[in-house]
Amino acid sequence: MAEGKFWQKEKEEVSRVSQQHVALKEKIDQWKKLYQETEDARLLAEMAIEEGDQSTLQEVQKDISRIAEEIKRLDVQLLFSDPDDKRNAIIAINAGAGGTEAQDWVQMLLRMYTRWCESKKFSVDVIDYLEGEEAGIKNVTFTVTGPWAYGLLKSEHGIHRMVRVSPFDATGRRHTTFASVSIYPEVDVDIKIEIDEKDIRLDTFRASGPGGQHVNKTSSAVRITHIPTGIVVQCQNEKSQHRNRDMALKVLKARLYELEKNKLEEKKQEIHKTQKEIAWGSQIRSYVFNPYRLVKDHRTNVEVGNLEKVMDGDIDTFIDAFLRTKK
Repeated sequence: MAEGKFWQKEKEEVSRVSQQHVALKEKIDQWKKLYQETEDARLLAEMAIEEGDQSTLQEVQKDISRIAEEIKRLDVQLLFSDPDDKRNAIIAINAGAGGTEAQDWVQMLLRMYTRWCESKKFSVDVIDYLEGEEAGIKNVTFTVTGPWAYGLLKSEHGIHRMVRVSPFDATGRRHTTFASVSIYPEVDVDIKIEIDEKDIRLDTFRASGPGGQHVNKTSSAVRITHIPTGIVVQCQNEKSQHRNRDMALKVLKARLYELEKNKLEEKKQEIHKTQKEIAWGSQIRSYVFNPYRLVKDHRTNVEVGNLEKVMDGDIDTFIDAFLRTKK
């Protein structure tokens, strides 16, 4: 970037490299800051040990714990490669096979993710909610706002299975219940369409349709070709070439808007392809409450015996393992 020739490259290439430069510099600065804080903590600890200052040692211990958490957070960020990973997340949880038991399971999962968000200081905003007929929730959709929310939570996309003695079964039988968790990156609602002049070819010609003598004798009709996509639009209804050009550009923008909207829809469908039927054999994770207590992720084979801790939102072990298998 220091070379003068760099800024003579295509605008898109300059923008892409500049963004990469900013992102890398930010990461380097963060690691430098943590390194300096670690060195400061080490020196302070050595002085406190020499002087027998227990109070200062306790403060240093707090600093070390904070630095360790920050290093862990940055280490996880190195696993992200999808441009959408930085985005906020949209989560939809739907009850599957199991009736009231499944609806109760949706409510339990909502609580689990809410607790996880609280631990990360992420904000949660429920945008759709349908209560169960007897108990629980049939389905719920909410947004999670926070740095790298989608990158962290995308590992939760799939079918979650619960095994327990149902409190809704008077005979005390053990039930197997399912719920689907769908994770999407939050994208801008308004798709901005900007047309670069160098990306279009403008041709003028004489209008052949109705419009009077003036329309037919001058080259007022306009045809615009969008070179990157091959989309061709034309307008010849107006007497003024300028007005025909404006109208053609308006149509072109509408066509490009529809194209971008379809791309977003295709991305959603691609995510949906990874979502199997909400039933037996398609689960990504099992939460067993009875006859033993265990949470197992079937993609990474990670197991956690502290079921209560997981249901209180401690799912980082599963997230970390998933991200490292995808590296």
